[in-house]
Amino acid sequence: MDIRSLTIGQIREGLSAKKFSAVELASEALRFAEAENPKTNALLRLAPERALAAAERVDQQVAAGDPLGPLAGVPVAVKDVIVTKSLTTTCGSRMLERYVPPYDATAVERLERAGAVIIGKANCDEFAMGSSNENSAFGPVRNPHAPDRVPGGSSGGSAASVAQGTSVVALGSDTGGSVRQPASFCGVVGVTPTYGRVSRYGLVAFASSLDHIGTFGRTVKDAATLLKSIAGRDPADSTSAAAPVPDYPALLSGDIKGIRIGLPKEYFKDAVSETADLITKGVKVLERLGAEVKEVSLPTTEYAIACYYIICTAEASANLARYDGVRYTVRSAHSETLSDMYRNTRGEGFGAECKRRIMLGTYVLSAGYYDAYYLKAQKVRTLIAQDFAHAFQEVDAIVTPVSPFPAFKLGEKLDDPMQMYLSDIYTITCDLAGIPGMSVPCGRTAAGLPVGMQILTRHFDEAGMFRIADAFEKAGGVG
Repeated sequence: MDIRSLTIGQIREGLSAKKFSAVELASEALRFAEAENPKTNALLRLAPERALAAAERVDQQVAAGDPLGPLAGVPVAVKDVIVTKSLTTTCGSRMLERYVPPYDATAVERLERAGAVIIGKANCDEFAMGSSNENSAFGPVRNPHAPDRVPGGSSGGSAASVAQGTSVVALGSDTGGSVRQPASFCGVVGVTPTYGRVSRYGLVAFASSLDHIGTFGRTVKDAATLLKSIAGRDPADSTSAAAPVPDYPALLSGDIKGIRIGLPKEYFKDAVSETADLITKGVKVLERLGAEVKEVSLPTTEYAIACYYIICTAEASANLARYDGVRYTVRSAHSETLSDMYRNTRGEGFGAECKRRIMLGTYVLSAGYYDAYYLKAQKVRTLIAQDFAHAFQEVDAIVTPVSPFPAFKLGEKLDDPMQMYLSDIYTITCDLAGIPGMSVPCGRTAAGLPVGMQILTRHFDEAGMFRIADAFEKAGGVG
């Protein structure tokens, strides 16, 4: 078996026909990951005991003739900001390098209930703060297509794992584009569902009103199948929605005739890059498939970067206050007083980007600045959501680039945080509005670097989003 190209459907067929067992598949996946992972550093740790135990349960179901779950035997990587019982969860930070959670995230529970085999934990930017996966305390992740380039962030390890073949599908998290941007850079499918579609219980908080758990796959159908398996209301998360979860894979008809697609003029203004050319070609493919394309406007877009980085840093400063050396974190050994212990623990435990965002967030929430910054940003967020609501009265979906550029070189933007933040310019509006979005592969640059096309739809209309992406994929994309 070629673990690098298997899909969920092929695994299911192989298990049902007894071409291989789940244990054989898991063993091969673990062997391949151990051999190949050093090239990318996509996985921080493997979970052989957990993986083989899950695979044995699937083989027992096959032997007994019991119905198999939708993810039966499928090797999955889980981003290291999603807690896993008895399996170290570091969030890419020295602060939690020895933290072993006593419980599973709801998404992880649902994965294993569906038959998934968790291969290991995926590397990520520290506490999901970053756009390049260079902020991990355990080393950067390299792009499988170009090892001198970044895989995107913060879910770069998850995207790289699927692209490299060390997992078939993966879970990531998205706060401002951290699923879609690495999916674009690594040439895989990445899905950010509607806020509330997937429970955040067990997702270590960065910015609570923006955080989503999302999915990665090699195909649209695989990403859709994974999302269906983890979505739905969860009593443990009051922000999870009770909206019914459609059977996404069953709705992939390949037919998009008559679907209205909007191109926001603010996103395509002055777009003359190789990336923009590929997206334009992708839109022409959708037109050939019968979609109706028209220009729309999202006028508040120009304020999105400032709005996002005020809100996310404010929430980060509050969420990260709990990491102080008192409870479950690493504690500095170089302290004589309590205040020294707090100061030294946070100084030694957090990396530069975390410190930067904590300081920014504390500033915008401080007395005298709350109304000027945080409150104003929340008002702008409402305007951004209204922009999308108005646009979706005219169209069924919106298509944009995922990033202004393909994967950049390691170290290229580390010394310029503003340029790094601008790489999220096309993705953050989706998170601010809480709508679903995804990246689907849309060709490669002349240098062979993947480019993704972003598809956005109304709240809880993931089915429509998948339908468009699937038709585009079946048509061969832009080649």
